[in-house]
Amino acid sequence: MKQLRKLSNDGWHVSGFKFMGYTLKKGESADYIYSVDYRSLKDMEAEEYFEFFASSGWTHISSEGNIHLFRASPGTKPIYSDRETAAEKHANSIKSMKWLVFSLVFLTVSACLGALVSTDTLQMVFNVLAVVFLIVAIPAAWTLIATYSNKWTAEGRKGLVTLVKALPIIFLLFVVLVIFQVFDSISYSVSILAAMLIGGIVAPMIIWVIMSLYIRVRGRI
Repeated sequence: MKQLRKLSNDGWHVSGFKFMGYTLKKGESADYIYSVDYRSLKDMEAEEYFEFFASSGWTHISSEGNIHLFRASPGTKPIYSDRETAAEKHANSIKSMKWLVFSLVFLTVSACLGALVSTDTLQMVFNVLAVVFLIVAIPAAWTLIATYSNKWTAEGRKGLVTLVKALPIIFLLFVVLVIFQVFDSISYSVSILAAMLIGGIVAPMIIWVIMSLYIRVRGRI
């Protein structure tokens, strides 16, 4: 959200969602703050929902599924300003992503098991599927874990927060063990891990750099 505010100060304002980001429109420089809310709305609830935020100073920008983007002037009271409502926000976010993450984990485990019990060409197919699912599942699971951590922090459940902080390390060790079990060659396993790092870390960084350069170049035209 801080990056969106910086873009608004540069004259680039968010107008909607697109794949892996937002649609921007060039306009006059203005200082806006942004916030995202996660909520599944029925047809009869939408109007009242957006009116509630408008009365609090938050203008609705766009929605994609159950993700809703708002903006306001600096100093506007946050959408979620107390523990209970902050926890509710994270709970809504968890609802929107947990089934996706669980499905990805299930597909990953299934592909790994398929690679263990199959041979030759079929095993290669399962190996490729396992790698693809892992590359997608790891950042998705990481995001879900972070959201749970934020929810429990808002609720003041320190013990669970401490436990969640250790989960990424445990999960990463589990992934490494699975890879070395599925792939017989150590060098091949290392190559798979490198590919995962590139897919999960380097690729998003490259996309971010390209988008930043694109925005700057368009700003000079």
